[in-house]
Amino acid sequence: MASEIKSDKVNMKALAKVLNVSIATVSKALRDSHDIGPETKLRVIEEARKLNYVPNPYASSLRKKASNTIAIIIPEIADSFFSQAINGIESVVAIKKYHTLIYLTHDSYEREAYMFGELASGRVDGVIMSVASNTEDTKHIKTLQDSGIPIVFFDRVFDDIKSVKITTDDFNSAYTATNHLLDAGCKNISLITIKGYPSILSAREEGYQQALAEKGIHPRESSVVTCSNKYNNENVEVIKEHLAKVKPDGIIATVEHLATSTYLACDEMKLNIPKDVKVACFTNQITAPILNPPLTTILQPAYDMGKQAAQLLFDHLSGRYVETNKEIVLPSKLVVRASTAFN
Repeated sequence: MASEIKSDKVNMKALAKVLNVSIATVSKALRDSHDIGPETKLRVIEEARKLNYVPNPYASSLRKKASNTIAIIIPEIADSFFSQAINGIESVVAIKKYHTLIYLTHDSYEREAYMFGELASGRVDGVIMSVASNTEDTKHIKTLQDSGIPIVFFDRVFDDIKSVKITTDDFNSAYTATNHLLDAGCKNISLITIKGYPSILSAREEGYQQALAEKGIHPRESSVVTCSNKYNNENVEVIKEHLAKVKPDGIIATVEHLATSTYLACDEMKLNIPKDVKVACFTNQITAPILNPPLTTILQPAYDMGKQAAQLLFDHLSGRYVETNKEIVLPSKLVVRASTAFN
């Protein structure tokens, strides 16, 4: 294979092809990065010597020129969770004297993929992100990784992407919330969720299903309601229809904006919370204690997730060794309030 490449065409891309590794791996190996193991480094260096590979000094200087900027890519800013996560990220960024660019995907895969195309130009040194709920194809993410830009995920992650991930215990959180409703006397609990692929959604549904199964309860297919990932009146109508048809006595909402939709739906149908239906929600919204009635919440450690994500990204940027597929799971907390009070 090596003999098929002409000496004047030996660039990093050709070298990566010969070695059957990514361009990013070759680049890191030649820069003696801590991310690459000694065996791989030796293999890359020996092949580069064999092919008389000469680095492009101009391209190298461009790559080494730091922008002192990182990108934060999130689905939305209205959600209290993401606002608190940004505060956690900024607590680290400010000390490092870096700048941040905040990109809102509005929970759209198309917008997310477009943004990654812009970032590939070297505009930022690293990325901290939570993926859009309808992102299934991760090619744009892997392409940016292959260009040498480190990416740290928090909250919404993809298991098939090798990267640092900061998550919370979504399965256990939903499991605990479901058991809380069962202990409060609920016998027909529904899960209100959104369309999407991120692992947090499936983990929350699995925790809900497991808690019911352990009590010998087998929910009907109609007990899981899928709403839009947007803030709109359509969700209120979907939940009203579900309340009228299935008549649940307990509801767990998997994302913040569905708590508002659930409260509005119950109000329009003259259903009393918690007498007629008890409600718990995954949310960090600061208004939860002053809702009528105060909302029982699964409180996620958003600030700490953002802070740890930033710390790990800067560890990578400073050359410290960071495990390629490191995953940190932080515990969430069930905060019980009047919306799930025992009748």
